[in-house]
Amino acid sequence: MSKKVVTFGEVMMRFSPPGFAKFSQATTVELAYGGGEANVTISLAYFGMDAFHITQFPDNLIGRSATQYLRHHWLHTKYISYGDGRMGKYFLEKGAVHRPSEVVYERDNSAFSKIKPGMFDWKRILRNADWFHWTGITPGISEGAAQECLTAIKTANKIGVPVSVDVHSRKSLWQYGKSKLEVMPELVEGCDVIIASPYDMQENLGVAKESDDLFSASEKLKKAFPRVKKVIDKKREALSASHNRIKGFIWNGVETLASPSLDVTHIVDRVGTGDAYAAGIIYGLLNLEDDQQAVNFAAAACALKHTVEGDANVVTVEDVKNLVEGNTSGRIKR
Repeated sequence: MSKKVVTFGEVMMRFSPPGFAKFSQATTVELAYGGGEANVTISLAYFGMDAFHITQFPDNLIGRSATQYLRHHWLHTKYISYGDGRMGKYFLEKGAVHRPSEVVYERDNSAFSKIKPGMFDWKRILRNADWFHWTGITPGISEGAAQECLTAIKTANKIGVPVSVDVHSRKSLWQYGKSKLEVMPELVEGCDVIIASPYDMQENLGVAKESDDLFSASEKLKKAFPRVKKVIDKKREALSASHNRIKGFIWNGVETLASPSLDVTHIVDRVGTGDAYAAGIIYGLLNLEDDQQAVNFAAAACALKHTVEGDANVVTVEDVKNLVEGNTSGRIKR
């Protein structure tokens, strides 16, 4: 029986010019949907897991279209709420070679930002779940979203569901009168697996230093948040907008393990690669034999996402394992 995973976060409409065109050149745009946590859930659904995403959409044809998009990608949507507000949007201009990608967000007054505490029955939603995941973006959107995220984490803790967080947030958020350092620590107290670099730990949680290595930073994080069992990081070497190298790391309380370095020489879509890495870690920790296999799987999943258009990593477990095993030929499968 496949394992059940639940995520919580905003989904936005994504607009991009075709291919690698700039907006100043475009007469049409391509439409998709995406959001950090939903990207993770979609990836896990393609890995064969029982995947539920919890969010709020506007109660109109756009909200229903977004719901259909999630269903198309194998997600359970029965716990989604619908309310006032608009659909959050972002505009992506994809970079190439020496020209970086650029993103513009429009997410003020979104339906998700209007979430109120108590809106979701987390005990019911998390029943029989094997994992709950959130990111530092969600509590930055509104106080209601932050409080509901905390309720979800506390419920998961109470019923024994492991919780992971990618603590990375957006500087453009946190406009409702509270800072990251006022909100994030209480949420992270209930988390078992933390995805964060030493910089993220300093910026979002007030622990560690950017100059720390992952082992010493994780030791400091563990002292501040005793529940933490594993800390996950990755390194990206950006040789250009089209050529990156990816390497994954996992601290398990005893040692830091690293994946092989993977070259991505012709990037198709850079967006969502961190979410693909998070999904790979979750899948690996739930289904593979040890931490080394989990971080190898996560790094390979992240590398493959660079070859997939859109926000989410729609590859299979077999695709990822082929790359882990060194099959980089890209030959046609027949």
